[in-house]
Amino acid sequence: MERKDFLKKAMLGTGILVTGTAVAKVIENEIDELYPLTAQVGFNHIPPSKSDAVNQMVIHRAETRGQANHGWLNARHSFSFAGYYNPERMHFGVLRVLNDDTIAGGRGFSTHPHDNMEIITIPLEGAIEHKDSMGNQGIIARGEVQVMSAGTGIHHSEFNHLADQDLKLLQIWLFPNKHGVTPRYDQIKLGEPVQNGWQQILSPSKDDEGVWIHQNAWFNLGRLDKEAQLTYALHMPKGNGVYAFVISGEINVNGEVLRTRDAAGLWDIQSLDIKANSDAEVLLMEVPMSVS
Repeated sequence: MERKDFLKKAMLGTGILVTGTAVAKVIENEIDELYPLTAQVGFNHIPPSKSDAVNQMVIHRAETRGQANHGWLNARHSFSFAGYYNPERMHFGVLRVLNDDTIAGGRGFSTHPHDNMEIITIPLEGAIEHKDSMGNQGIIARGEVQVMSAGTGIHHSEFNHLADQDLKLLQIWLFPNKHGVTPRYDQIKLGEPVQNGWQQILSPSKDDEGVWIHQNAWFNLGRLDKEAQLTYALHMPKGNGVYAFVISGEINVNGEVLRTRDAAGLWDIQSLDIKANSDAEVLLMEVPMSVS
């Protein structure tokens, strides 16, 4: 898709809608992170070339991600977002956004709207301060997870809660399997980290471990000692894929070496094997490869 078409469709798509007073708020941020972005270029992930896909695997190296450095915000984009456009990096199945953000002390995003998107925030260092149009207000720190089902529409702000420390976080957006739902918000404190095992932090079920969303997706954190090995079995091997993102360290995924902030997307698999070449932390995101 041509960039001009991407931008045109983004203005009409779902994800972030900017209207009225919200426009002024966006302009105050002096960045383009908050402008509309969602061009839905089909939901099926199709690797751009044979060289990028070996045995149903695509590799995204950390240094190949998009970057937007605004001084107070340094953002790395795994998929096309705001000023970063790469037609070969639009999404992985329903995984639309994976932003790796560093936000300076006391800075952040003023009130802005979202709709029809499942938004998950995972702090890695520091704490984020959240306020939204449903009356929710809270502080989310490492060891916690925040989720919003934007549904019919929600406004919120997010700031670094600490004035003297950078905030580092992952923000992840998934296309939902239900549109026009009642907006909802939740944040939970995770249990003790599971060393050399999987800690589920997200699922489709209200009764399951972690937060829940309107999508057949499962997220797991893995903290591995050097030489530890783990296997992950997909909940829905028919139709789902897995996007493995290395938060820190070095791992081997089905024979491919991944280092800090590298990622691998795999599909048409029943399970995947991970071996830690060093102490490591990894986020596994099992997601549908097509919209339901």
